[in-house]
Amino acid sequence: MKALVLAGGTGSRLRPITHTGAKQLVPVANKPVLFYGIEMLVDAGVTDIGVIVGDTADEIRAALGDGGGFGAKITYIPQDRPLGLAHAVLVARDYLAEDDFVMYLGDNFILGGIQDLIHNFRTERPDAGILLTRVENPSAYGVAELDARGHVVRLVEKPTNPASDLAVVGVYLFTPAVHEAVRAITPSARGELEISDALQWLVDQEFRVRSTMINSYWKDTGSVSEMLEANRAVLELLEPRVDGTVDAESQIIGRVRIEHGAVVSRSRIVGPAVIGAGARVTASYIGPSTSVGADCVIDASEIEFSIVLAGSTIEGVGRIEASLIGRDARVGRADHLSRTHRLVLGDHSEVQITP
Repeated sequence: MKALVLAGGTGSRLRPITHTGAKQLVPVANKPVLFYGIEMLVDAGVTDIGVIVGDTADEIRAALGDGGGFGAKITYIPQDRPLGLAHAVLVARDYLAEDDFVMYLGDNFILGGIQDLIHNFRTERPDAGILLTRVENPSAYGVAELDARGHVVRLVEKPTNPASDLAVVGVYLFTPAVHEAVRAITPSARGELEISDALQWLVDQEFRVRSTMINSYWKDTGSVSEMLEANRAVLELLEPRVDGTVDAESQIIGRVRIEHGAVVSRSRIVGPAVIGAGARVTASYIGPSTSVGADCVIDASEIEFSIVLAGSTIEGVGRIEASLIGRDARVGRADHLSRTHRLVLGDHSEVQITP
């Protein structure tokens, strides 16, 4: 079995972070979300991995290399434009050949692995397998409708009036039958070749499409709120460790990992939290569910339930929470006493200011 990992796309819901980087490389607990997916596939015994890349191809290649660091062999497959998940299967046709494969969306996050899912697929070998979970906002996802026996009867991508609350998780399993399906469908109203339409074609042609309810944690990390929630979930499993330096005036409480070269002085860190390699935390409070990236500086500040990417500086500010702060950003206190705010914001930014 091969894997097809989708690492293209524009990441519009994570702008402005994704104006300068790939959405799949935004870190969760200081590790790019894409790495968790690659590791999960390797743990399930799938090591021949094709990666679909787009405009951020150079960045993805630099991060993953040839796959040897993960115990995998990676082949890069360019997609000129993100024209849908089924289109990704089309452009990967030569790579996939006649092998069964698992398709994994690179910005999805699953705790608990997919070993059982792949084992059951290999054992039963339906024509396609999908993973489902119940969600509160099904219109934001591909939605499956099941009959009384639990068989898939209908799949619709982002329906206005969903027939169920069963969202299709970004992990799919296919036999070569899917290649006929993706050639048979036409672009949707969004101008994309939808994988939901390909699956529906398989259902209509009486191929076997098997569904499995997910019983582990899953997140689509395509938005800031989802990224922060995934970060929280991973940090809850963190093994505490201090590889850096913590002075006698500091307090470290709960699950906290302080990476090599980090220095914590006169500060209080309440886990779960991770302080990246080479970071400096001085006279500050780092609260639960916070990841501070490598080489960051946090001085005389408070931050909680947030992700701070590498190289950023936060100095002399009050409490920050539920925030995603990009690489090499700088957040500081204004020198004047006026209540006015001075902002330099990129396109699609969002700022919430207390009156």
